[in-house]
Parts: sequence; C-alpha cells; structure tokens
Amino acid sequence: MSAPAPAATRPLLAGRAAVVVVYTAAMCMNGLDSTIVNPALYSIAEDFGRPLSAANAVETAFLVGLALGLPVAGWLGDRYGVKRVFLAALAAFTAASALSAAAPDLGWLAAARALQGVAGGLLTPVGMTLLFRAFAPHERAGLGRVLIVPTALMPALGPPLGGFLTEHLSWHWLFLVNVPIGVAAVALGAVGLRAEEEPPAGRFDTTGFLLATPGLGLLVYALGFGPAHGWTSPGVALSGPLGLALLALAVRHQLRTAEPLVELRLLADRTFGAATWLALLTSAGLMGALFLVPLLHQAAFGASALEAGLSVFPEAIGLMAASQAVDRLLPRLGPRRLALPALLLAAAVLAGLGFAENPWAVRGLMFAVGLVLGTAVLTVQIAGFADVPPPGMSRAMGLFTIVRTLGGALGIAAAAALIGAFGDGAGAGPYRIALGLTAALVAAGALLAVRMPVEAPGPPPGD
Repeated sequence: MSAPAPAATRPLLAGRAAVVVVYTAAMCMNGLDSTIVNPALYSIAEDFGRPLSAANAVETAFLVGLALGLPVAGWLGDRYGVKRVFLAALAAFTAASALSAAAPDLGWLAAARALQGVAGGLLTPVGMTLLFRAFAPHERAGLGRVLIVPTALMPALGPPLGGFLTEHLSWHWLFLVNVPIGVAAVALGAVGLRAEEEPPAGRFDTTGFLLATPGLGLLVYALGFGPAHGWTSPGVALSGPLGLALLALAVRHQLRTAEPLVELRLLADRTFGAATWLALLTSAGLMGALFLVPLLHQAAFGASALEAGLSVFPEAIGLMAASQAVDRLLPRLGPRRLALPALLLAAAVLAGLGFAENPWAVRGLMFAVGLVLGTAVLTVQIAGFADVPPPGMSRAMGLFTIVRTLGGALGIAAAAALIGAFGDGAGAGPYRIALGLTAALVAAGALLAVRMPVEAPGPPPGD
C-alpha cells in the first residue's frame, strides 16, 4: 500500500484533478457538439418549415464560429489569464447551448450555434494550455487517456446519440444535455482551478485580427461546404479565394510585426514545428478517411447509413487503446522510434481500406487506423510541447489547434474533390484513389517524424 501524499502536495494533486475533470467535461461537450446535430438537421428543418439546405446553416454557423475563436485564444489567455478565459468560454458555451435549445426559429438557432462555435474555438487551445501546464513534460505520456476521450470518443458518439435523442425525445435535447454538465464544470473550475501569472500580452494585433479571423472563417466555410454545395457555387467560389488571400496577407503581417496575434515564428522550432505540420498531415489523412469510408460502402457496396456509420466507429475504440499504448511505450521507445513506424503502418492500413468489402474486415482495419495513427498523433503532440515554456504555452497551443483544424478541413475537401474528378457513382475506384491520397498524406508525415527527439521527456534534474 502506497504512503499518503504529503500534506504540502495535496493542494497540488487536488488542483490537477480539478483540471482533468473540468477539461474533460468541457472538451466532451465541445467534441459532441461538433457531430451530434448532423442526424437532426432534417427534423430541425421540418420543425421550422424550412428546406434541408437552409438547416445546413446551423452547422455552417458552428464551424465558422469555431474558426473565428481560434486566432484570438492565445492573446486572450495571456491578457486575461488562462483560467478566466477558459471559464468564460465554458460559461458562454453552456449559455449558447441553452439558447440553442430554446430557439424559436432557424435564425436564432444559427446565431446561438455561432456563439457556441466561438466559445468552442477558445475552449480547445486554452483548455489544453491548462492541462499541459498542470503536468510536467515527463508526466504527459499519461495524458493520452485524458486527451483521447473528448477528441476521439465523443465525436464518434455524436451521430448515434444525436439520432437517439432526436427520435425518442426531440432535437432540443441535443443542446439541453450540455447545460447541467456545463454549470457543474464552471462551478468546479471556479473553485478548483489555480490562476497563474501570465506573460505580458502586449498590444492587441488589430491588423492581424482583421486579416486572420475573417480569412480563416471564409476558408473553413469554403472547405467545409464545397463538397456539399459545389465548388462553383457563388458562396464557396467567392469565400475560398478571398479567405486564402486574407490568410496570405495575415501570414506576411504576422512574420513582420513585433507582437503578432498568432506567433508563427514558433514553427521555426525544430520539434514544435515538426509536430505542428505533422498534426496538419495526420488530421487531413484521418478526417479524409472518416469522410470516405462510409460513402464508399454506401455508394459501391450497398451498405445502409447505419451500417456505414458502424463501420467507422471502431476507429474511436482504437484511439482509446492508443492512449494506453502511448502511456506505456513512449517512455521506453522515445518519440521518434514510436511515431515513425506507427505513421508508416497507418499509411499502409489506410491504403488497404478501399479494398476491404467484408464489414468486419472494415471494422478491424478502422480499429487498426485508430490504434496506430492515434499512437503517432498522441506521441507527436506530447513530444512537440515538451520544450515549450509555460508562459508560451497559450500561444503555441492556439497555433497548433489552428493548423490541425485546417488540416482536417483540407483532408475532407481534397477527398471530395478527387471523387468528383474521377467520377462520383463510378464504383469503388474513385474512393480507392482518394483513400490512397489519405495514405500518402500520413506517409509524408514520416519525413517530419525523423525530426522528433529520440529520447522521451525526462524529469528535471533533482526530481
């Protein structure tokens, strides 16, 4: 039996427990709400007497709001304190959930979802800053099991839970379930989270904000809705190039100004830069595959929507298993020796997915994707932040989250474009080509994995 913790360390342990509980609750809400509404859009359109295409504004508003919140998260955390910004964003997300549940019309619902998105865009980087600050680099391998629940399991549970609640209760419950969880998490966070001294935030980069925020929002809108609405539709055709132009100007400005909104110069760091670009490639590959596999089995193999959805769910279970693998293997093997073979193996599995027709073979391969790709992703994320000092964590996490979000949108858009280019409805061929692209993206990440450290982060001298 282990000895009880010394009295001096008990407040620290209690503070860490509060960080883990509040972070997990907030990110589970955010993860669920990214997917839970999809199966309810038809019911929402019917209730408000609007066409299904109009109901898509509910998801558009959330995604664009998410993109708008991300660029300012780092500066707000430095300016007002990570704890304060996190709890304010969590309270706003909870209030927006209540407003969404009470929406009397579609415009109200879309506006409330936009507020949810902005709050969610703040929650992710600021929440991970809280979590990573609470644990030293050598302790973060064990965080995989915390990180994986909201990022993998909750988005995978969203569609079946959303369908169940809509069918047996009503779509209003998709948002009401957040309210008691959010209120409890805010209360626990107000008492249990510690406020830390933040680095000077500097002046607010107004030019960077006016360029990066609309640029990111327009690009995410185009990438997210180009496949559904058509790449030549007026909204997509205008927002995509305009978003790219604004982002190009934003990058130029961020690299020249002394106090940028998004600290792009962090990408020059060997380990953090490699981890961030790897996040873009792996997110593109994974989100592209999750988009493609259900479509392939419905369009080419005659599976039902439920069967297609169930075929990808084992990926979330594989990701949960990956958190256990990283906890055990990262301290022994080190980041490079663990991530490099995992990326190559994941690429091989993704390439083979297009040729698996048996439902159980598909589920087995999706579990393997979650296990090996999840191992690589968690390893790279933990190693990438090992040398980032606590004062710079907020800005670094904001940049990392922006790049990862863009990677997922790019992966889906590229997969959809390939299907269209090679002929939608032409059997399995176009989907296999697109899955080959997702495999190539993940394999390309192996070139970056060689820049990962050989040794796992260790405790500081004297520990």
